[in-house]
Amino acid sequence: MRILLINPPYQTLTSNFGVGHQMPLGLLSVGGPLLDAGHEVRLLDAESLHLGIPGILRAVRDFRPALLMTGHAGSTPAHPVCVEMLHTIKAACPHATTVYGGVYPTYHAEEILEKENAIDVIVRGEGEITAAELAAVLASGRTRELTDVAGLAFRRNGRAILTSNRPPIEPLGACRVGWELIEEWDRYQCFGLGRAAIVQFSRGCPHRCTYCGQHGFWVSWRHRDPLELVNEIQWLHRRHGIRFITLADENPTTLHPVWTRFLKELASRRLPVSFFATIRATDIVRDADMLSLYREAGILYVLLGVDSTDREVLQRVHKGSTPRHDVEACRLLRKHDIFSVLGHVVGFAEETPASLRATQARLAAYEADWLNAMYATPHSWTEFGRQARGQTVVESDQRRWDYRHQVLGQKHLPPWQLFWWVKWMELWFHLRPRRLRAILRTRNRLRRRQLLWVLLHTGLVWLGEVLEFLGNALADGFRRVLGRDRYLGKNLRAGTKTNEQGEMVMRDVA
Repeated sequence: MRILLINPPYQTLTSNFGVGHQMPLGLLSVGGPLLDAGHEVRLLDAESLHLGIPGILRAVRDFRPALLMTGHAGSTPAHPVCVEMLHTIKAACPHATTVYGGVYPTYHAEEILEKENAIDVIVRGEGEITAAELAAVLASGRTRELTDVAGLAFRRNGRAILTSNRPPIEPLGACRVGWELIEEWDRYQCFGLGRAAIVQFSRGCPHRCTYCGQHGFWVSWRHRDPLELVNEIQWLHRRHGIRFITLADENPTTLHPVWTRFLKELASRRLPVSFFATIRATDIVRDADMLSLYREAGILYVLLGVDSTDREVLQRVHKGSTPRHDVEACRLLRKHDIFSVLGHVVGFAEETPASLRATQARLAAYEADWLNAMYATPHSWTEFGRQARGQTVVESDQRRWDYRHQVLGQKHLPPWQLFWWVKWMELWFHLRPRRLRAILRTRNRLRRRQLLWVLLHTGLVWLGEVLEFLGNALADGFRRVLGRDRYLGKNLRAGTKTNEQGEMVMRDVA
């Protein structure tokens, strides 16, 4: 069977002007089992190719797939792009079966099937085995047997059917990644360090932060065999010239002995490959005596999801850490020449100018290398999303539910004011004189080059977001002047409603 995997044309400032495009690991992971089953599989990465709908349609017509599969790591903000693309493809190629997978469709399968007739099947949860079994049933023509494939949702007689949930894949490395589907490796370059890839050491997270639904999607925390993954990384470097790898893990350090074996095996190979990993501050502090091994293994960037500098907020979202852990983690990483990236979330509490000034002052004490300021986003499948029901929604465009745009309203600050506070905080953090002097004085050439490279590209993203905000504000002003402002009460996507004052409020949204 001819199967086309499409990474949708979802574009972000971060990918285009920031760290660079990431290869679609989810689609590659689905592609491996499909290739092994004997199907003719092709990957169309419309995102990295910057393809519009006409270009995607040409590729679909040229390949003539019987089965078309799509999904995106961005999930919620990418959903409207996926739907628009699938509607256009279905109209042009009505005989192709369309399949949609990922986090958002997993949790909204019935709703999507009821509203979007261009989507035939939804893969819920992990897709590797489910996609292969789905393709086998469709290739045989025995569509009545779809009910026997776990992890699916599809339409029958106009009604959405959900099959049983699929158990987590065990062992995690049982399904291989279809690396041969990548045609141009040079499209994927991150942090200015050359060709980049993305791999998974583990899936899932044992923690229960209220704003995160990863533990529900992956069901349980599992890991790959450390030696097997290091062999794959070495192969990627030697065969395809990979110099930078992102670990697509929510919590790779969960089991200390397993994580240590992985790092030791990497260090023993002495590969010229650098790594980006998301690691909890508490685990960095736990591993204080082995951070030199982190660096020997190639760990170069660590994203610390500190979320807040306020101890009470951290307790409320069940973070399981304190500001003391976060400050100490930054100090330890700096000591071992590992870049620290702070993931700070605005909006978990009611923000005021005073609270934001206090946050800015506390952030200075962390002395991290980078600040990634984000906005609290209430996904309906999380505890935080359920708690947010009834709150004012200031952003109805689902494409902007990307953590880079404010979604929930604040009592004390209008959106424009909070936006400028956040932009000022980012500007101040990265350009304060003490930090700039440290960049210029460092004798480590790699460190200086990376600091300057990231400063430039962070600045481009910052400038892009400011220009986007000003452009939208100008457009809104024109609409008001012309008397055609229909922002409130019209074109609100499913999941929002208006109260008596005409404000959008949370109901049951993404």
